[in-house]
Parts: sequence; structure tokens; C-alpha cells
Amino acid sequence: MSKLYVISAPSGAGKTSLVRALLATRPNLVVSVSHTTRPPRPQEVDGRDYYFVTPERFAELIRQDAFLEHARVFDNWYGTGAQQLRERLDAGLDVLLEIDWQGARQVRRARPDCISIFILPPSPAALEQRLRERRTDSAQTIARRLADARTDMSHYGEFDYVVVNDQFERAAKELGQILDGQGEELRAGRPELGGLLQGLLG
Repeated sequence: MSKLYVISAPSGAGKTSLVRALLATRPNLVVSVSHTTRPPRPQEVDGRDYYFVTPERFAELIRQDAFLEHARVFDNWYGTGAQQLRERLDAGLDVLLEIDWQGARQVRRARPDCISIFILPPSPAALEQRLRERRTDSAQTIARRLADARTDMSHYGEFDYVVVNDQFERAAKELGQILDGQGEELRAGRPELGGLLQGLLG
């Protein structure tokens, strides 16, 4: 039976790289391509990375009830097309949604059978370093992303599982364990996350 996975993380936690590693080893797993009103970055391709649409078209899709979830993030809109998702699940594929905590909350409401995973950085310093190394944002945008990351991370407890992306290989392995139904020790409520979260949210 096909499964729906939801993965969220603050910007810079390494979610996209981890998802790429998962996809490379799991031919039956596909990422749902979201709609967005933000402009494409260099190397991004319409229909592969996102469906890039105008704000007017996005508003029209909302009126048509075409989204399973949608949310405004960093002044842009993002949404998951309900029909595309259904078609992939009906085709026997496992589908992974890369969305923020707001969208994840909507998906859990609409699809309580989904499996949700939150990815945390090992420290605020590591998060800032990763954002700077991307070289895609201004200093002002990075400062705002770091401030918003605290809000994002405060919602970790709404998810089924939490993976800490400290060592990439280990984090990728842990994600694989969750997808294989063997991630009990990675549940979001585990006590050992307490100290880390105090540092991240403090």
C-alpha cells in the first residue's frame, strides 16, 4: 500500500540534500512537486522543482479548491496539488511532501494516515553557517530566516518523528529507518531532544 510522507525543517537544516539521498536509493519514492509564486532560482526547472505560477493563478487554484494544503512562506505562496498527489498514490508510488509546518498541519488534518518527520540542525551556529554557505540570500534575508527558524522549530512536537542532521550519513540512514517502519527510537517525544531544543529555541 502506498504511503504519504511529510518532511519539514527550518531553512538551512539540510532537508533537500537528505531527500535527494533518499530518492537515489528508493525507486518507488517520488517527491510531490509543489506550486509556488516565488521566482525560479538558477538551475531550477518548471515542473521538476516547482510549478512556478503567478500570484493571480495561485489565487485561482485556491478558489478551485485544487490544493491539499497551501501556505504563505517568506512572502511567497506554496501549495500541494491534491489531484497530482492522488494520481501518484493511486499508481502505487510512495509520495514525499517537502513542506513547512503550516502545510504539514493541513496535510495531517486531511490525511491522518500520513507519516510526518521534522529535521533539526545540531545547533543555531550550524544553521547559520549552512545558510551562509548556500550563497543565495542577502545578509538581511539570512537574519530573517534565522528568526523564522525558531518559530518553525517550535512546532517539532506536532510531528511523528524528529531527525537531527548533525552527521549527514547518519541522518540519511535514520530517515531510511523511518520509511522502513523501524524508527521507534526517533519519535518526536523522546527525552534526549530536550537539551538540543533548549539551545535551538533559546
